[in-house]
Amino acid sequence: MNKNIRYLLIVLGIVVIGFILWYFKSIVAYILISSVLSLIGRPIINFLNKLQYKNIKLPNAISSLLTLALFWAMLLIFFRVFIPLIAHQASELSTIDSEFLVNKLHEPIEKLERLFDKYNFNLNKDQSIDQYLTERFISIVNVSVLSDFFSSIAGILGNIFIAAFAISFITFFFLKDRGLLNDGILLFVPDKYLERTTHILKSIKKLLTRYFIGIIIQISGIIILVSIGLTIIGIDFSDALVIGLVVGLMNIIPYLGPLIGATLGLVLGLATNLDLVFYSELLPLLGYMTIVFIIVQVIDNVVFQPFIYSSSVNAHPLEIFLVIMIAGSLFGITGMILAIPSYTILRVIAKEFFNNLKVVKKLTEKI
Repeated sequence: MNKNIRYLLIVLGIVVIGFILWYFKSIVAYILISSVLSLIGRPIINFLNKLQYKNIKLPNAISSLLTLALFWAMLLIFFRVFIPLIAHQASELSTIDSEFLVNKLHEPIEKLERLFDKYNFNLNKDQSIDQYLTERFISIVNVSVLSDFFSSIAGILGNIFIAAFAISFITFFFLKDRGLLNDGILLFVPDKYLERTTHILKSIKKLLTRYFIGIIIQISGIIILVSIGLTIIGIDFSDALVIGLVVGLMNIIPYLGPLIGATLGLVLGLATNLDLVFYSELLPLLGYMTIVFIIVQVIDNVVFQPFIYSSSVNAHPLEIFLVIMIAGSLFGITGMILAIPSYTILRVIAKEFFNNLKVVKKLTEKI
């Protein structure tokens, strides 16, 4: 009976903790974001702490402030460079007449329809390809949606300011006091598990630091490569930079992200070059864009992803693939994005507490 009561209390405790985390989800989100930033900033802190002049070292608080200032500088540079370009791109897209676009592509669409009729393949028996493409394009560059988005920015700024202040404040103390987050977690751990939990937290911090730094390198590398490649083939640099940003950010989504990013990139390339003659200029340009995306994806697969998914978290590529697919099936895109860090944490915990199991020993032998 005592055992049953004990299990009931454990379940009740988990439910209560889950409710508290859900109720204060904004604060939990701030803490998680600050934790990630502190992991990324830890190598910078270590570098600054090693600097000295005549036996004078930077105080840890100053190193933390400089690291936080570096984060803010990078964020401001990002907004300064990309936000005007994105706003201009959105403004350009909102002025595009979808009817004009479809009329411009009328001849290739007619050939496509004849090809579909030849093989008895129809997207919709009650709808022509012209109508279908018009509806799809309107849904992508909907003027009212863009207007609502920009008009809502003013209302969001207040929340962004509060979030930025809270995240900066928490991140500073996570950077300044190396063990602050660990100590906070250990407060809820029974004494008999303190040593094991301390070792778990140390391993998780090491692996996730390498992972998140790897993700930043991957996104930056893809943005640079795509922007350079598209500029070389004749895309305006400002447009190439926006497309590079879209492709790079979409790459956060494992496996599906590159396809989504390339598709959006081609749509942007098409929409911003409607003045070109379709067969002699626009179609070859789209072909060259596709080649750029393929080359960058090959570089990503050969250079970036092995470093991030294999070296940083010490897991086999097939293992990572299966984890991402399972997470995607259960939780969608969000699950795919969070799959690797979550799986890394679970592997470290399993290694510490269930290493007597053969499957756990095999999966965690490299960490």
